[in-house]
Amino acid sequence: MIVALGANRPPERFYRGGARIARFRGGADAASHEPEDWIGSVTAVAGHESQGLTRLPDGRLLRDAIAADPEHWLGARHVARWGADPQLLVKLLDAGQRLPVHAHPSDAFAHTHLGRTHGKAEAWYILEGGIVHVGLREDVDPAALSALVAAQDTDALLGLLHAVEVSPGDVVWVPPGELHAIGAGVFLLELQQPEDLSILLEWDGFALDGMREGHLGLGFDVALRAVNHRARTSDEVGALVRRAPASGSVFPAAADAFFRLERHRIGDGGADAATLEAGFAVVVVTAGQADLDGLDAPAGATLLVPAAAGAIPVRGSGDGDAEVLVARPPRA
Repeated sequence: MIVALGANRPPERFYRGGARIARFRGGADAASHEPEDWIGSVTAVAGHESQGLTRLPDGRLLRDAIAADPEHWLGARHVARWGADPQLLVKLLDAGQRLPVHAHPSDAFAHTHLGRTHGKAEAWYILEGGIVHVGLREDVDPAALSALVAAQDTDALLGLLHAVEVSPGDVVWVPPGELHAIGAGVFLLELQQPEDLSILLEWDGFALDGMREGHLGLGFDVALRAVNHRARTSDEVGALVRRAPASGSVFPAAADAFFRLERHRIGDGGADAATLEAGFAVVVVTAGQADLDGLDAPAGATLLVPAAAGAIPVRGSGDGDAEVLVARPPRA
């Protein structure tokens, strides 16, 4: 029942990247503006009908397969609470250039202003390190922030944020409304709510028209109301950016209402084997070679596990050392 997924890289994104994804997955080189691989996606790229949607090996869209049999994929408890909505989007993201300073709306903002079910909380597991920018260093007046956006003062906008060096195995929690930017060279696994909603505060040097595309169609006067204007202390930033535990749940408890990520290390100081509890999951093998209930999965493999598959035993294969990341929706 486990489904091995191929690459799903939406073309012509507004920033450069993709080479690290291609190297990680062992596939064909990515185009210069294919910096994301959308895994287990029932979410389309903003402004497109089907771009970004995962297609299963049998040719069906995952979105359609879940709609046809939601309990098989998501489980009865999940369906009783959320219907056929997986509540989750997983991506590999390769920042070939620094991303712009931006933020994402909360559920309440998205519902009120956009008629959407979800906003966009997100969190990252770092695969290759660099610098990330997250949270304001000082409180910022909304009018002053709006003026910086209008002037496209990119240095000042980036300078508003804490700059934090991250290494493989670190995690970053980005609550809705939090201003952030991913530095060039960072490669990460991202979990997020299943929407493509970004409020872009800068766009110089990116392949987009920010005055038209940066405000979700609301105008910046409204869109910037979704942004947190309060500073983060060093301790608060330390809670947002931290080292992942060696095993088990890796994101802060605040993220659990939106999604969950488990880390399982097999061999190399970790357990000899693990068992993934029953439930819908997106699995990414980040190191070594793993055996998931008889399915061989090398580093770079991405897998979809339906709830109906039940509990899944995981063992190392090859040299016996593996790392497996398991992305899940919130508990029903």
